[in-house]
Amino acid sequence: MVSMKDIAAACGVSVATVSKALNDQNDIGEETKEKIRRVAKELGYYPNSSARALKTNRTYNLGVLYKEESGSGLTHDYFSQVLENFRNEAENGGYDITFLSNSKRRKDQMSYLEHAIYRGMDGVLIAVADYKNPEVMELLASALPVVTVDYVYNDRIAVMSDNIAGMESLLSYIYAQGHREIAYIYGEESMVTANRLSAYYRFYEKKGMTVREELLQRGKYRDSYTAGILTNQILEQSSPPTCILYADDFSAIGGMNAIKNKGLRIPDDISIAGYDGIMMASQLEPRLATYRQDTVGIGSLAAKQLISLIENPKATPISQYVMNGELITGGSVAAIR
Repeated sequence: MVSMKDIAAACGVSVATVSKALNDQNDIGEETKEKIRRVAKELGYYPNSSARALKTNRTYNLGVLYKEESGSGLTHDYFSQVLENFRNEAENGGYDITFLSNSKRRKDQMSYLEHAIYRGMDGVLIAVADYKNPEVMELLASALPVVTVDYVYNDRIAVMSDNIAGMESLLSYIYAQGHREIAYIYGEESMVTANRLSAYYRFYEKKGMTVREELLQRGKYRDSYTAGILTNQILEQSSPPTCILYADDFSAIGGMNAIKNKGLRIPDDISIAGYDGIMMASQLEPRLATYRQDTVGIGSLAAKQLISLIENPKATPISQYVMNGELITGGSVAAIR
C-alpha cells in the first residue's frame, strides 16, 4: 500500500508537506500541491479513513435516521427528495452518510445512539422517526450533534416546511374559487398534522365560518387505499362538500380513483387538492392542485447546519428554520358560485 512517505520520497519533499498538500492547507504553494496530488494519483495512493479519523477526531460520516411507519421507505417522494439533497450537500462538504438501524433489526441489539457511536458518526439527521420511541429520545438527549426535519425538540436545530403557510395558501385558493364546504383527510398524529389542522381551524375562524367536524377525517400519510375509503364516506354524507383536501398527493390519487369509480368527474362534480407537489401530481389529468414543498432547500440546509454544528459548534446557533413552498393551482379545483 502506498503511503505518504512514498509520495514524499518521489516528490523530494517532507511527509508533512505531503500531508498539507493532500489536506489542501494554505501554507504551501498551489504548484507544489498540484505536483504532490498528481504523483499521489500516479502511485495509486488512497487516504485511510481510520488514520484520518485519528488525526482529525472525525470520521466524516453522517448518520440518517429514517424510520417511516407506512413501509413506503425511500419511495416516499417528499422524503426521498429531501434526503437526496441532504446527501448532495453532505458530499460537497466531504462527508459520507450511513443509515441508522436499531435493535429490532440488528443482531447486536444496539440502540440508535449505540449504533451511531459504534460507527463513529460525527452527527445525525433525524428525517423521519417516532419521537415517542425511547431510543429516539435517547438520541435526541445525547451529546451527539443532531438536526431534525419537521420536528422541534429543545436544544436541537430543526429544519421545517412551513405547514401552516402551506395550508393557508391552499385553503385561500380553494376559498377564492368559491368553495365553502372543504373536507380534509389528514394524516397520522404528528407535529406536521397538528400544524396543518390548526391552520384549517384558524382559516375557518378568520372567515367567520363554522367547521363541520364530519368533514375532517383522520387517514394515513401516503395511503391511497385509506384515502379512497374515507373519500367514499365523505361523498355519501347527506350534505357532501364541494372540495376534498388530502394529506399528500399520493393519498389524493386514491381519492381520485374513488371519485371516478362513483361516476363523478373532477372538478365538475367534486374538486380535490393534495399536498407536497410530487412529480406525479403534475402528470395527472386533471393536473392536481397542490402545495410544493421546498425539498431542495430543506435537505441542503439540514446538511449545512449539521456540518456547521460538527465543525464549529460554538458559533452555530440552535435555531428552527422554516422553509416556504409554492402553490400549484393545477386544474382539479373548479370555480363555483
